[in-house]
Amino acid sequence: MPVDDETFEKLRLELRRGSLVLAVLATLKVERYGYTLRGELADAGLAIDEGALYPMLRRLESQGLLTSEWREEEKRNKRFYRLSGAGAVLLETLAAEWRAINASLNRLL
Repeated sequence: MPVDDETFEKLRLELRRGSLVLAVLATLKVERYGYTLRGELADAGLAIDEGALYPMLRRLESQGLLTSEWREEEKRNKRFYRLSGAGAVLLETLAAEWRAINASLNRLL
């Protein structure tokens, strides 16, 4: 019996959610503001809408994994994000975990 579209979509979003956190942390090894971060993720095939990205950035910052700073650029105030020291350490740990899970899944698939 085939899986209905709604079930597939829920599971697909669940799978993407954790992957996007890892992708955001990895992308913010270099300082970026939200718009360029979204573009970088989209270029990598991981599009994310603003309604999901900005709450994630605020949450990651409140967890001490990111730092941010408001600056004026091109006559507009922009908030720039970057990994904190703790975020860099966690990124390496999560990346190792992701590689191990990926290797296991590749064996199973």
